[in-house]
Amino acid sequence: MLKQEFQQLEYFCKGTLLKRMMKCGKAQCACRQDPAQRHGPYFEWTYKAKGKTVHVKLTRDVMPLFRAAAHQYRKRKSLLDRLEKLSQTVLRHQAKLAQSTDRD
Repeated sequence: MLKQEFQQLEYFCKGTLLKRMMKCGKAQCACRQDPAQRHGPYFEWTYKAKGKTVHVKLTRDVMPLFRAAAHQYRKRKSLLDRLEKLSQTVLRHQAKLAQSTDRD
């Protein structure tokens, strides 16, 4: 069952997806005073690589692809956690069997 779920996975990525409304650098722009007047939305994917945060700007068009990939990552991580727990149970059982065989 777990193997079948792994085979059904598609693109995946770790990170955070953000939708941001930004202030510009113009001193007289309304965005400086009124949060409702901020520019955007701007979309961004952030993740860690070699201890540093990486920011990737995204277009509105690719945002659904990245959202799906982030969902796939969480799904894959959950499956891997379940598979690890199952493997640990089997390995502990195998270790106990080996110990009881050695004693005989």
